[in-house]
Amino acid sequence: MSRRVRPTLRLRLTLLNGVLLVGAGAILVLLAWLLVRDALRPTDELLPGTVVLLSDGRRMDAGEWQRQLVDAASGELLAKGLVALLAISVVGVAGAYAVAGRALRPLHQVTATAQRLGEATLDQRIGYSGADDEVAELAKTFDAMLDRIASAFEAQKRFVANASHELRTPLAVMRTEIDVTLSDDDADAAEYRRMATVVRDASERANGLVDALLVLARSEAQAGRQLGRRTECDLAAGTANALSAMRREVERIGLRVQTSLESAPVVGDPGLLDRLAGNLIENAVRYNHLHGRLWVRTGTDGDRSWLVVGNTGFEVDQADVPGLFEPFRRGGRERTGARGSGLGLSIVRAVCTAHGGTVRVVAQPGGGLEVTVTLPSADAPAVNGSVPIPG
Repeated sequence: MSRRVRPTLRLRLTLLNGVLLVGAGAILVLLAWLLVRDALRPTDELLPGTVVLLSDGRRMDAGEWQRQLVDAASGELLAKGLVALLAISVVGVAGAYAVAGRALRPLHQVTATAQRLGEATLDQRIGYSGADDEVAELAKTFDAMLDRIASAFEAQKRFVANASHELRTPLAVMRTEIDVTLSDDDADAAEYRRMATVVRDASERANGLVDALLVLARSEAQAGRQLGRRTECDLAAGTANALSAMRREVERIGLRVQTSLESAPVVGDPGLLDRLAGNLIENAVRYNHLHGRLWVRTGTDGDRSWLVVGNTGFEVDQADVPGLFEPFRRGGRERTGARGSGLGLSIVRAVCTAHGGTVRVVAQPGGGLEVTVTLPSADAPAVNGSVPIPG
């Protein structure tokens, strides 16, 4: 069975160039033939019966002589013109094939690079250095795409490694406590009770991490598409509930709380929005210091509803703020074993994106952070993009 010729871009460009070249050449030959036939009619202005004297001494009617001359010249012009057209077409098509191949060489480099890509070869790039044309733009775009893929792949690897570490830690604590207690023949009820308390705390930590991972996955899955649940709710109510849940911890470390909870209606998933407010309040309390401050404000300006949560605490460089949104980053520290899963701001960002909003974090001069979340108001039409509301 014969192999069918592949209609590659190079072949199609060559055929197109050949058709245009042959067509233009045929038109030129036709015009030359018509011009010659019109030019070789000198006897049209002579009287009928006029004769011409040939070189061999013969006499011939001028009209007959003209007809023979035009036929001979036209035939010779057509023959030589067709030969020249064939030669030019062959040379033109061959040249077009070579030029098209040279112009499309970077595309072959793109294809070869894409075929070689794998986990171990994500550092490869095209590195096109030719003319600054559309092909160069394609090559640069492909290299930029590979940079984004490599960054996303590295972030995914870090996420998996950190998640594995966070899950192994409570499991290792439980296994160690159980093994140590069971190997102690003199262990009494008090020792078993202590072991049970440690195992319970470790299991709660593991369960909290799994819940946080599920919320993060659910939020990121809904980003950029229609939310699974859309209910009108108030950010102020969710924020008040989050403050109530953290009351004991706030009293324990003596925080001064300032609130201004005005109505902030939004439309979205109530569970995710409550988790957003809860994470911000928990972070503001957890990373505060003794007798520090916590301020919370909600409100709306008609088109946008907003939530501001600020706290005192240790100093954070503004340049380090983007890293706080990475999973398992706790105040710029990675996998420290501190309380919490390190997914708080990651979940906040994912929930904001899923609801068409934004989140902005500003490092405070004396230490601490102020986080501003803006979401489309329930009374506003659907809007793409947003403008953060200053705190």
